[in-house]
Amino acid sequence: MTRIDRLARQGMTAVLALAAAAAAAPAQAVPPPVSHVPAYAPDGTRRPFSQSVRAGDMVYLSGQLGTRPDGTLPEGIEAQSRQMMENIAVALRAAGLGFEHVVHCLVMLDDMADWEAFNRVYVPYFPAGQLPARSAMGVEALALGARVEMECQANAAWR
Repeated sequence: MTRIDRLARQGMTAVLALAAAAAAAPAQAVPPPVSHVPAYAPDGTRRPFSQSVRAGDMVYLSGQLGTRPDGTLPEGIEAQSRQMMENIAVALRAAGLGFEHVVHCLVMLDDMADWEAFNRVYVPYFPAGQLPARSAMGVEALALGARVEMECQANAAWR
């Protein structure tokens, strides 16, 4: 065998070894697509954030206030909390989800004295025994003079 034949055979062996290694290696994970649901003001103008963003199986909802469809806020913590929960329900439905998919919420209260009144409205929206993890904080002020705002994360894999 000539030197050129030996080099060719070695080269072919190396190519076959690389091909075998590539076939045996796990495929590179493809990152899940990210999709955005735009947010609109009552007058139809686009807001500077998304209503929700889905990344793989996780759906992240922007903070929701208790604004009515016309952009006004009802009076009182319970009315604002109820409207806020309804607004969250709309955002979840737009993602094909419900409250049973929510895994975490962040609640911002303008007055921590409203804690119990807020909880009376909040808890019944979730299936019994399936309350999400939650963080809550008192804040100095919320947009539009709202008394409560809440953002949520939901897992779309739970069907």
